[in-house]
Amino acid sequence: MFEDRMSAGLQLAKELAELPMTDPVVLALPRGGVPVALPIAQTLHAPLDLILIRKIGMPSSRELAAGALAEGSNPIFNGALLKAAGMKQEDFAAQIVLAREENAARRARYLQGRDPIVLEGRTVIVADDGIATGATFMAAHFWLQERKPAGVILAVPVAPPEAVDELRPLVDTLVCLLSPREFWAVGAHYRDFTQTSDDEVMAALAAAPGAGAGKDKTWH
Repeated sequence: MFEDRMSAGLQLAKELAELPMTDPVVLALPRGGVPVALPIAQTLHAPLDLILIRKIGMPSSRELAAGALAEGSNPIFNGALLKAAGMKQEDFAAQIVLAREENAARRARYLQGRDPIVLEGRTVIVADDGIATGATFMAAHFWLQERKPAGVILAVPVAPPEAVDELRPLVDTLVCLLSPREFWAVGAHYRDFTQTSDDEVMAALAAAPGAGAGKDKTWH
């Protein structure tokens, strides 16, 4: 059980500080991954950026991920789930258009014209507040491959064992502090799992190392 996202991020930061890295960059999955990522970036003196991904939900249940779309990339889908439902990727065309628009709007809102950090040749740490199915990180994996990082570390406070087993081969290192066999939901492992606001995301980005006027500030 974690007190909140930031305390979970501090615990991850201690683990990550022991690992060898090349000019690290921390990428957060907004919004919940941002308060986890900030103490990691501050501990490692690394810049913080966002990796923007939108889930593509099944029509019967939008919370069930049929796939996901990372900004600037093609969508990826759960082929087995689509086959079982008798659906094709073309059935999600409208959702894909909306996901692209939402990713672009979020980058404009959160980063306000700041260019994405170049990842080629650097160690990239992807941080989130937890993993349920792994669908979002699957999209992140293909997005990252296109940007040729020196290595990829996935850092999360909590994830079910099956997701850890599925994602571990996709990264150079996977750091997961808690992997309970009885996994109900990410939020069940936090005392405070209040939704992260847009203002908190922007404040965290301003508090990260190298963020101009926000450098060396501590975000709460």
